Amino acid sequence: MVLIHESGVECYAILGRSVATEPIRIPASIRFGENFEFDPHAYRLSRSGRVLKLERIPAEVLAVLVEQRGQVVTRQQIVDRIRGKGAFLDTDNSINGAVRKIRHVLKDDSDHPKFIQTVTGKGYRFIAPVIDVDVPRPVAVLNRSSPIPAPVIDKPARWPWAILLALAIVLIAVPAIYRWSRLRVRPVSADGRVMLAVLPFENLTGDASQDYFSDGMTEEMIAQLGDVDPQHLGVIARTSVMPYKHSTKALNQIGRELGVQYALEGSVRRDSDKMRITAQLIQIRDQSPLWLGQYDRELNSLLVIQGEIAQQIADEIQLKIGDRGRINSLQRVPLSPASAEAHQLYLKGRYFWNKRTARDLQQAIAYFQQAVDKDPSDARAYAGLAEAYALMSGYSDAPATASMSKARVAAQRALQLDERLPEAHTALAVIAQDYDWDWPTAEKEYRRAIHLNPNYATGHHWYAECLALQGRFNEAFPEIESARQLDPLSLIIATDYGAILYFSRQYDRAIAQFRGVLEMEPNFPRAHMLISAYAQKGLFADALADAQGWHSPDERPWILAMETYASGRSGDQVKAKLALEQMQRLRQYRAVDPLAFAVAYIGMGSTDKAMGWLEKAYQERSSSLTALKVDPIYDPLRTDPRFQALLHRVGLGQN
Repeated sequence: MVLIHESGVECYAILGRSVATEPIRIPASIRFGENFEFDPHAYRLSRSGRVLKLERIPAEVLAVLVEQRGQVVTRQQIVDRIRGKGAFLDTDNSINGAVRKIRHVLKDDSDHPKFIQTVTGKGYRFIAPVIDVDVPRPVAVLNRSSPIPAPVIDKPARWPWAILLALAIVLIAVPAIYRWSRLRVRPVSADGRVMLAVLPFENLTGDASQDYFSDGMTEEMIAQLGDVDPQHLGVIARTSVMPYKHSTKALNQIGRELGVQYALEGSVRRDSDKMRITAQLIQIRDQSPLWLGQYDRELNSLLVIQGEIAQQIADEIQLKIGDRGRINSLQRVPLSPASAEAHQLYLKGRYFWNKRTARDLQQAIAYFQQAVDKDPSDARAYAGLAEAYALMSGYSDAPATASMSKARVAAQRALQLDERLPEAHTALAVIAQDYDWDWPTAEKEYRRAIHLNPNYATGHHWYAECLALQGRFNEAFPEIESARQLDPLSLIIATDYGAILYFSRQYDRAIAQFRGVLEMEPNFPRAHMLISAYAQKGLFADALADAQGWHSPDERPWILAMETYASGRSGDQVKAKLALEQMQRLRQYRAVDPLAFAVAYIGMGSTDKAMGWLEKAYQERSSSLTALKVDPIYDPLRTDPRFQALLHRVGLGQN
């Protein structure tokens, strides 16, 4: 049996009968709105003490919605709860009719709801702030689908004394546990900031092709809220919130996974040149709505709405974190028709840029280019163009020279238009690091980007990598930790944390980190640095097993390179030569990074051939050369004067 106190803290006592395995939080009684009070155990709704007429099914539906307040509850979930799984109930008519009756009694407007919000195509959400009434009344929950909770005590005189003692202990312990849990609530992150997650805005148009607009709204809100008060308010990055798109996870679970105290939920509906945006700020601890806004505007006022939402949310959170002076005031002006169209193209570009494949990057470039053609003063579109070109050489076989030169032109133009764009500074930093091998400039640009936006997870991430590649691990680890806090579900950040552990020769920790990433995404390319970590530990069988289990046509050259390397290091020259021959055949019909051959020959102990391929990689300006100073793979070459000269040429010989 699950005993639930009015505080909502759950504990368990086994009473020798079939019990539910998941606790349900059912408060004794709640108040909301203008003097409404609802008893979910007796299914009684009253207002100012007067009992209102509400039929059984609507009352049961209201109980479910109140219990899951702040969360979307599907019609089928409601049926499962009030009638049990597998039971038949006409969900479209019965549940919809029940909600209509609830709204009638509450005098709630479906178009402008105060209590029950319809989430088109999904279900309903109870959105009103509630107050638990302090009436201690533990209840026993026998089954999640039971329509009526069973009473806690039936005939106490017949119960075994041990059960009565257990019950007494439970009832005494619950309030103490509750008080302790309240004291244990951590109001801010480790660095003293309140943390907020902007969950993916829902696309209510019914047209999946409009996802770019709702996703763009999510990204814009992340950016604007991140710029409001970065010293006191941390905002989770896009990469970590997008996995919750269409998620059915409970809000408190999402809060735990992301490490946040607040969440912003919202939806977008657009029709021609008009749009409706709703947004709701929720406190994770008790899932209470703190603020709700709805906006019906012209499409060209999108940035104005985003600014209004960001400002109101910031003001609300400021009340929670104390008086720290007035936070940034966000000034926005309506867009001209051309600028509004350019902004739509920019959002489409960002949508494809975030997918991170060669094909999607090409699509992103096309949209960013259309945006700057439509509005040559759009600095963010130029920054997007710069970032897309800067990443292109790493995701395709395209020569670095062509893409990096275009990235440089776009980044410089973006900064001419707006020197305060963090994305433009990181694009310049990537060019300086991976193509120019100008490490001081790269570091200056990364630091400028982070100064402009301390909530910029990518800035912290790439700066950490820049420091690690120079062997400055004491500085790199704090930066990668900042990135992990801001983007806790990012696979690439998690992987590069493993890479820094590997570069710093912490092989056991690196192996554990890479394994964790591969459990989530078995073919995540960079996480297969696990092969190198295994090889440095002498675990060649494990290294080869991982290489042979890595299935990715795009990464085939590197898979063969690592098979050659691990086989050669283990002393199996026959297997190493077979893998090398496959690499050579592969090179006849597709581009292969010369550095892959260098790694293969290092494993086979052929220093001269390895140095020859390293020279080819230098001539082609392979971005992979940036790891020469710290990657243990190159340790057999470090005493060779040719290798030391190469280190100087890529700017890594002096630091």
